[in-house]
Order: sequence, then structure tokens, then C-alpha cells
Amino acid sequence: MKTLDCLGRRCPVPVIELAKALPNLEVGDLIEVLSDDPASANDIPAWCRMRGQGFEGGSAPSYLVRRLS
Repeated sequence: MKTLDCLGRRCPVPVIELAKALPNLEVGDLIEVLSDDPASANDIPAWCRMRGQGFEGGSAPSYLVRRLS
């Protein structure tokens, strides 16, 4: 599992960094996004829904996303 450290970075940086990192993963892989920005609790799951990726859960500062496509 890859970890993406976005601690101390504000919206929209965690989602932008997630979007950049996802193509480097295999379908089915998990990525942990570390973010202490309160907006990430809404932004990361919303981004996953819009992009057809799997939000596996989590809360600040750790969110898990599964690459589905």
C-alpha cells in the first residue's frame, strides 16, 4: 500500500495529489492519503464517487482509497 503524505496541505491539494498518484497504482491497489485538512473528510469520498474509485473509509488524518479502474 502506498502512502500519500498531504499533512499540513489545504484543500484542494490532497485531492489533486491523489488524482496524480492514482494512475501509478494497479487496479485493486490501496492508497492511504494522510491529510489533516478538515475538508478532506468530505472532499476525498466525493472525489472517489465522481471518479468511480473506492473510498474504503477513514477519518483524519488517514483515508483509504482503492483504485477500481
